[in-house]
Amino acid sequence: MSLIDTYQLSNDVTIPVVGFGTWQTPNGAVANFAIKAALASGYRHIDTAEMYGNEQSIGKAIKETGIRRNSLFITSKLNNHAHNYAAATAAIDQSLQDLQTDYLDLFLIHWPNPKPARDENWKKSLQDTWRALEDAYKAGKLRAIGVSNFKPHHFAILEQTQTIVPMVNQIRICPGDWDTETIEYCRNHNILLEAYSPLGTGKIFTDPTMKEIAAAKKRTVAQICIRWSLQHNFLPLPKSVHEDRIENNTHVFDFELTDTEMAKIDALDGIVGYASDPDKVDF
Repeated sequence: MSLIDTYQLSNDVTIPVVGFGTWQTPNGAVANFAIKAALASGYRHIDTAEMYGNEQSIGKAIKETGIRRNSLFITSKLNNHAHNYAAATAAIDQSLQDLQTDYLDLFLIHWPNPKPARDENWKKSLQDTWRALEDAYKAGKLRAIGVSNFKPHHFAILEQTQTIVPMVNQIRICPGDWDTETIEYCRNHNILLEAYSPLGTGKIFTDPTMKEIAAAKKRTVAQICIRWSLQHNFLPLPKSVHEDRIENNTHVFDFELTDTEMAKIDALDGIVGYASDPDKVDF
C-alpha cells in the first residue's frame, strides 16, 4: 500500500487512500509552499474548501509544479452561504476558476445545516443544494459528489429527492472521537468515510497511550494516528505546513498496528474533545 493506492467510490471513480488537508492553511505563500511540499512528498490527493479561503493559492501551486492534472485528485467543498440551487451552482464554477481546473474530482456540501441557511426551509434548501451538485456531476464538472459533517438524519433529508447517493462523507475521525452511528450508516450505504483532523488536536501528542504505542513502534504519534485510520479503512486527511512533518506523515505504509494496539486506541474517548454538532454550528 502507498500514497497512490486507491479506494473505489460507488461510481467506480478511484481516490487515493490518503489526502493532504489544507484547513487553516493561509492563502498565499504558506499554502503555495505546503502544496508544493506535499506533492514533492508524493501526495496526489489535495483537499480544500471554499471556506478555507486558499483555493487560489492551491490552484496556482499545482499549476507551477507542472504535474499533470489527470494524475491528481482535487476536492473542494461548498461555502455555507451557498445553500440553494443557484448559489451552489455559482460556487462550483467559482471553485473551478480559483483552482484553475476544468473539473473537480470530488465536491462536497461542507455542512448540512449551517447558520446562514438555518431557518424553517433549511431542509428544502439542502435538497436544492444537492440537486445543484447532481447537475454539475451530470454535466461533467465534478467526477464525484458527496457531503461532509452529515449524520444519518441529514442523509434522510436528501433521500427524499436525490437521484444520486452521496459517494463520500467527510467527518471528524481521530483517536478518541469517532461517531460509530454515522460510520455504520455510511458503511451500510457504500459511502466512503474521509477522516478530517485525523491527528485530532495538540492534546493527542501527549496522550500516554498514543505515546506508548508510538515509542514501541519507533514512530511518531501522527504516524500512529494515520495508520490507525487506514487500518479502519477510513481515508485520512492529515494537514501540516511544515516540510518535515508533511514528509514524515507519508511514512505509514511500512508498518502495521497489532490487534491489541488497535483495540487500545479504539478504547480512547474524548482525549481530543468531540466534533461540532452540525445542527448547532455558529457559522
